[in-house]
Amino acid sequence: MKTLLVVHHSMTGGTTQMVEAAMHAARHEDGIEVVARRAFDAGATDVLSADGYLFATPENLAAMSGALKDFFDRAYYAALGRINGRPYAAMVCAGTDGSMAVRQIERVATGWRLRSVAEPLIVRTGAQTPQAILAPKHIAPASLRQCADLGQALAAGLACGVF
Repeated sequence: MKTLLVVHHSMTGGTTQMVEAAMHAARHEDGIEVVARRAFDAGATDVLSADGYLFATPENLAAMSGALKDFFDRAYYAALGRINGRPYAAMVCAGTDGSMAVRQIERVATGWRLRSVAEPLIVRTGAQTPQAILAPKHIAPASLRQCADLGQALAAGLACGVF
């Protein structure tokens, strides 16, 4: 049995919807245990016991969420040099960009020597005003299908030993 660790944070529900779609699809793959942890609840023990990772965050002020950054800060050195080569993917729920949050996750993953196995998935909601940014998000079905495809592909690759 392989373990896929999903570390996530959401403030307005968009990232939660994305994660739920990815996890639902991943859980249909035989031989895969999907472990979901809110970023504030995840730690080095979770990272060390997983075979692959899915990191999901909203973009906050052109960056990954503080909660995901906090997770990386707490887990980084305890896992450094101990998870080299393990696969990962990333999802970002953004207003109109998302690229900086992706770059930040990629920098941490590079330090951990993780292997990116999918293009980062950025779902853009178009939120630009304070009201729209703080409002509950509703992710479009087409975007949720992309999230499910990513979760399924990551789980299938782990289960088959492709990565």
